[in-house]
Amino acid sequence: MLKEQLQKDLMASLKSGDQVKRLVLGMLMTAVKSRELNKRQQLSKSISDAVELEKQSQLTGEELSEVIAGETKKRKESVEQFRAGGREELAQKEKAEMDILMTYMPEQISEDEIRTEVKKTIAELGASGVKDMGKVIGSVMSKIKGRADGGTVSKITKELLQ
Repeated sequence: MLKEQLQKDLMASLKSGDQVKRLVLGMLMTAVKSRELNKRQQLSKSISDAVELEKQSQLTGEELSEVIAGETKKRKESVEQFRAGGREELAQKEKAEMDILMTYMPEQISEDEIRTEVKKTIAELGASGVKDMGKVIGSVMSKIKGRADGGTVSKITKELLQ
């Protein structure tokens, strides 16, 4: 499972002295534990058995991918902000962290594949204008979950519906 791989890689980075990878994976594991804690708190209202609660509060592979995608998105935004502010050295640091996180993401699909999926979904839903954008994006994102950035899907959808 992905969580075990993250823990194994974190331990390997500690042993090898890879400071950047150790820092990134440490922050990622903290985000994972935080998400599990939030999930546990939500489930504790309906599950009273401690063993069952612990089991149910573990993140699924999809939920782990969501956490990784969120952390990746934060780094991507930071890179853009640092570059806009003329801070290339900080942008490079964030980019290196983002690259480490991307190795744990599902394989990303190309813009052409996204465009094809959006066109297919527009035809399926009979979408005719920008007012249908939310329905199209929601449908596309459920099909390609974790394999494409929502911003890219949104941009392509808007372009095709105008």
